[in-house]
Amino acid sequence: MLPFEEQVVADLLEDPNGGLVVLSSGLPLASLAATLLLHLHHQSSSTSSPSTSTSTAAAGCYLILSAPEALKEQIRRRLLDSQLLPVHDVGPDVPAAHRRALYTSSSGAALFLTPRVLAADLLTAHLSPTRVGALLLLAAHRASDTSSDAFIARLLRQRRLLPVYAFSDRPHAMVAGFAKAERAMKSLYIRRLHLWPRFHVLAAADLERAPPEVIDVRVPMTPPMVGIQAAILDAMDACLKELRRTNKVDVEDLTVDKGLFKSFDEIVRRQLDPLWHTLGKKTKQLVADLRTLRKLLDYLLRYDAVTYLTYLDTLRVSEGVRSVWILADSSHKIFELAKRRVYQVTRPDGTKVITSIKRTPTKKRKVADTSSNKGKETENEDSTTNKDDAQKVNALEEVLEEAPKWKVLRELLQEIAEEQSKGDAVVHEDESGIVLVACKDERSCLQLQECISKGPQQVMRDEWEKYLLGKAELHGLHKKKKKRQSQQPKGFGVLDGEFPAGPSEDAGPVSIRNLETNALLAAASGISKLNKEADVKDDSVASCSKRGSIKGKGKGVPKKIVTKRQASNRKKKSTTENENCQGTDVEASDKTDEQSEIDVSKVSAKDDKQSEIDVSNVTAKDASPASTADNAENLIDAKMLPPVQFYALDSDQHVLDTWKPSVIIVYHPDITFVREIEVYKAENPLKKLKVYFLFYEESSEVQKFESSIRRENEAFESLIRQKSLMMIPVDQSGRCLGPTPASEPEPILSQNSLTRKAGGRRATEKDMQVIVDMREFMSSLPNVLHQKGIRIIPVTLEVGDYVLSPLICVERKSISDLFQSFASGRLYNQVETMIRYYKIPVLLIEFSQDKSFSFQSASEVGDDVSPTNIISKLSLLVLHFPRLRIVWSRSLHATADIFISLKTNQDEPDETKAMRVGVPSEDGVVEDDVRAENYNTSAIEFLRRLPGVTDANYRAIMDGCGSLADLALLPVERLAELMGSQKGARTLKEFLDAKCPSMIS
Repeated sequence: MLPFEEQVVADLLEDPNGGLVVLSSGLPLASLAATLLLHLHHQSSSTSSPSTSTSTAAAGCYLILSAPEALKEQIRRRLLDSQLLPVHDVGPDVPAAHRRALYTSSSGAALFLTPRVLAADLLTAHLSPTRVGALLLLAAHRASDTSSDAFIARLLRQRRLLPVYAFSDRPHAMVAGFAKAERAMKSLYIRRLHLWPRFHVLAAADLERAPPEVIDVRVPMTPPMVGIQAAILDAMDACLKELRRTNKVDVEDLTVDKGLFKSFDEIVRRQLDPLWHTLGKKTKQLVADLRTLRKLLDYLLRYDAVTYLTYLDTLRVSEGVRSVWILADSSHKIFELAKRRVYQVTRPDGTKVITSIKRTPTKKRKVADTSSNKGKETENEDSTTNKDDAQKVNALEEVLEEAPKWKVLRELLQEIAEEQSKGDAVVHEDESGIVLVACKDERSCLQLQECISKGPQQVMRDEWEKYLLGKAELHGLHKKKKKRQSQQPKGFGVLDGEFPAGPSEDAGPVSIRNLETNALLAAASGISKLNKEADVKDDSVASCSKRGSIKGKGKGVPKKIVTKRQASNRKKKSTTENENCQGTDVEASDKTDEQSEIDVSKVSAKDDKQSEIDVSNVTAKDASPASTADNAENLIDAKMLPPVQFYALDSDQHVLDTWKPSVIIVYHPDITFVREIEVYKAENPLKKLKVYFLFYEESSEVQKFESSIRRENEAFESLIRQKSLMMIPVDQSGRCLGPTPASEPEPILSQNSLTRKAGGRRATEKDMQVIVDMREFMSSLPNVLHQKGIRIIPVTLEVGDYVLSPLICVERKSISDLFQSFASGRLYNQVETMIRYYKIPVLLIEFSQDKSFSFQSASEVGDDVSPTNIISKLSLLVLHFPRLRIVWSRSLHATADIFISLKTNQDEPDETKAMRVGVPSEDGVVEDDVRAENYNTSAIEFLRRLPGVTDANYRAIMDGCGSLADLALLPVERLAELMGSQKGARTLKEFLDAKCPSMIS
């Protein structure tokens, strides 16, 4: 443990109220939390005795909330290593009786809990606040007046002075909004703020005492990558300029520098949500386009050229109609340069088919027919060539541009292996010699592993093959239809690997696009044929040698590429399925741009999310006689590579203490991982550690890394200024006073109060209570109701979400839940059950406080009923259930005020009766039915729709006959007696006796 960590814990223990610690991203949060728990346990055990009042506090347990899985695992491992403090994980699936027993028996233990379960246990007295020693919150940046963490802190602080320790490693989130840090501290009953940035004197001294050896490697980008990056930045700048013209967003926040981060979307949406319904379609689309362009910029430097082109193709399909940036001039440059990184279409004379990058209007012009000069070459030697010698054939030239970092990574690994083999430096026992390569996601890790084992060319060829086969699959139905209708002779056509160059093929962009499509389909057909032949024939070596002698460019795949594919097909047949399924495809979706991201869920990995390369196994497996010269060179070089471990930064797993690498290559720089490396080296000052940083020169990667450091420093500077002006109210004993109105002192007797009413004495307020469904604790409404002084009774309800009185039941719906309930039909069943068991059923539609209080603008409301319109659906719901009451709420606090108004002059609900509502007994009878009978509801609805039956007489008809069959047999006199009207009886009898019309004449 570093000295500055001990100082952080010492500062926290000084104040009995606890404190809020804001750390720089990457500093050891798990170590601080574990050390704090051990200090609290040591203090309570050393100061407690049976005769003192602190015995209950000493025996209390320590509650840990809002801990991510990775952070939870680190804290658990550190506490178990100390063997001083037992640890229990209380999940939401643990039964209530087991939780109650665990609370009673686990005195002096650390408990990981979810806020929903803990709030319910505190309200039901399963856990007494006197048995809690301290509360730890590990995501303080999420705390607010209505958050679950603040609710639990209030429930615990009602009985006793309980210390609350909050941590946050996201300083930029603590400055989002007005006085975010001060409001979070008030809601958690904390009065002291501790700031520990990276530039803190103590932290900087500890981390810079024995720094690692750092080597910054700047890799130049290829010209197409530079052009794509410039085009994306131009498109982002154009979108930001259009967004500034709306005059509805703060201009200071609209910069390209801030647009590189995900938080930019939150900043824009926070400003536009209150008036989102008034914005036009173009403005809404600009916000979505900025998110898409940021992903394009990130994927350009993260993934290979083929994967990037695949993602662009999905965007063209999913966003081509409604997107704004695709219609800009810079978007044309993005697509064309992305294609040039992968392939080129060439004419028979060797010239390349190139579309102009500049988006200028072109006119079609006629060209001379050159289809009668040269002959064609076919893949099938037995085909009839004498009839088709007059056709020219275009070919597809593969470029397959490799990522520049791949070559640099391999050179670095070879250099590290040479240094380790020389043995110039003294090798320590604790040095493992492992090289750790840190990438952004798991897909990048797997692809880099393939690059080292197979070689970059083979990896790009595999990705290219998947791209072509995907293209062929998309055009499968179209190709089948074309094949049936084709009148061309056998052995000619796109499906046979050839396509002719027509007389006006290069007349304009449309014909060039057709050229590219036909060339891609031809190349895909050639690859699919090779794969089929390799699977069918047993003697793959002989068949591959024969297929390698096929002549001609007309099949769309160059001869050199074909021979390499043939050599690799036999190898692929004998390998495992993991090698056949390497990487993932990019899935297209027309719903949102979020669904068009690169799917990494299909990537098969090992259990520990990382994979180690065994160079000897890879060499023995891949060194087949049919391997090409390039693969042989790659495998020879692989023998010289050191043991490599790949680590995905998105996994949030801290692996430095586990693997203890000697060399770290940061393939995708990340500020959080850089701090983890600094802490790891500071904790192991005698260990030799070399760190390589791979940056693309003059790229957005460098800009984003530097901006993240600058943004964090600006956030800490803002927090330092806020801390100097912060005002946290405390009482005379130093206890922090939160925002709860119940903590305010009783008001003095009003001078205007009437002395006739008990001498002006204030009347005792009625203790209100609301029965709340357990599932509703996922929302913040129970927290707000508790703030208003309403007693919350959590139970499991079968009908409704909130029971305000024996007559009033409320079904609460947020806006998103309302749309989903209408789509699934769940709302209809919920309202139907509420009407059956309660006299006043209420549907509460709750809006968010920071969003518009409207479904849609007034101009979008139509005159007719539409099945897709939410207003039309609500109208039909009210017409079908006339007793249903709809309540509109502006925010959570407005909902609490509405509940208080509804409970006026109403009896308090009984929780035992509310739990039995809708639950059948052993005999199958449902108690407390408002209609006092258990009839067939479908038959009742059918009866009420018969002619002559009204709301006044349908109950008498139900009492007079047992079923609809008995009703049809009753005479008119009996019907008139039951219905109270001779005319209505005759109308009903005529309807029942009428013959059904027949379709047979």
